[in-house]
Amino acid sequence: MIAQRYSYLSWLPLLLVSSSHPQWPSSWRCIPQPARSSVPCYCSGRQTWAGSLCGTLRIPGKRKRNEIMLRYVVALSLLALSWAQDCQVANINVMQNFDKTRYAGTWYAVGKKDPEGLFLLDNIVAQINIEEDGKMTATAQGRVIILNNWEMCAHMFATFEETADPAKFKMKYWGAASYLQTGNDDHWVIDTDYDNYAVHYSCRLVDADGTCLDGYSFIFSRHPTGLRPEDQLVVLQKKTDLCLLGKYRRVAHTGFCESGTSLDPQ
Repeated sequence: MIAQRYSYLSWLPLLLVSSSHPQWPSSWRCIPQPARSSVPCYCSGRQTWAGSLCGTLRIPGKRKRNEIMLRYVVALSLLALSWAQDCQVANINVMQNFDKTRYAGTWYAVGKKDPEGLFLLDNIVAQINIEEDGKMTATAQGRVIILNNWEMCAHMFATFEETADPAKFKMKYWGAASYLQTGNDDHWVIDTDYDNYAVHYSCRLVDADGTCLDGYSFIFSRHPTGLRPEDQLVVLQKKTDLCLLGKYRRVAHTGFCESGTSLDPQ
């Protein structure tokens, strides 16, 4: 424990000193000194420079110290990983040996990293189709808010142009209503097991350093209730690989688009 006026970081220097001497007892205390004193703090007969740390300070037990040090190590490891991570769009890995036929069918968006502009908010359901000529198309619906908080269920359409990489498409999309967004974005399938989950990614604008300046991503599930526990760790790793960890929001499915309030196709 520690006096309320001290934070964990306040006694980190003493913690580092004491952790190198595990034989020192957990009841080790600093001899009280004037608050914010800049004199040495004498502890159990040993002198350690504590500066403003002198005062009512008690060093935690060995087990607690080890737990705290482990947290620092994990935090520093994650920080080092983020520094070393390659976030350039050109180096993003996509699904190997992608099979668009197995990808077809109904997908429920359960997570979403938003782009700029008006976009589907929630209750997002996509239907991927393979046409007779082998081309992939899609329809989607989801809740949008337009015209001063008017909630509607919007319908979207898309066609996909294949590229040299089977998992990378150019997706031309448009809405049933003229004020819905239109575009011609990348549609990359980062990972999928076809039966349970899929991770989609699109970068609309690449920055000068090669990273994505404006992009979006969907986490899809075959089940409206969300991802299975065994799929969550896989998806978490893919979010990290995309440099988007912590930027997704949950997509709810409340049956809004079945309520009859929709922007029907013209």
